[in-house]
Amino acid sequence: MTASTRKDPLVAAYFSVQFDNKVVGAFRECTGLGSESQVVEYRATDEKGRAVLIREPGTMKYNDIVLKRGITNDMDMWGWRQQVEEGKMDEARRSGTITLHNQKGEPVAAWTFERAWPSKLNGPTYDAKSNEVAIEELTITHEGYKRVPVGG
Repeated sequence: MTASTRKDPLVAAYFSVQFDNKVVGAFRECTGLGSESQVVEYRATDEKGRAVLIREPGTMKYNDIVLKRGITNDMDMWGWRQQVEEGKMDEARRSGTITLHNQKGEPVAAWTFERAWPSKLNGPTYDAKSNEVAIEELTITHEGYKRVPVGG
């Protein structure tokens, strides 16, 4: 492998989230970009009459996306969560994009997600003896995601 063909791992500086092509926030941490298939097992017999266990993919399950950021005076995430609390699910469901940015602020990876809504929003915990930034945490439940190319 030559230096020109080697693919170095991407280094994350921050994540941004967009809805309707409008950036709504930058986050320091993003987890849950994943999916899994339930495994369906059944017993059968092969052509020689031997018992075999067949394992097939079942229902697809998408993980919830969890985003963390330093709390600001921006109320966008709280307003979004309030739509769910008030039962306004048609308004609350949104599709969007999460973009990973490097230290230069350049986009290096992206994922789109469909029909998402905030299933949980946690405000910060405070410790007066600490110099840490107060963090809010948003959990997004969605109906599918995929990795998409950036740049190009």
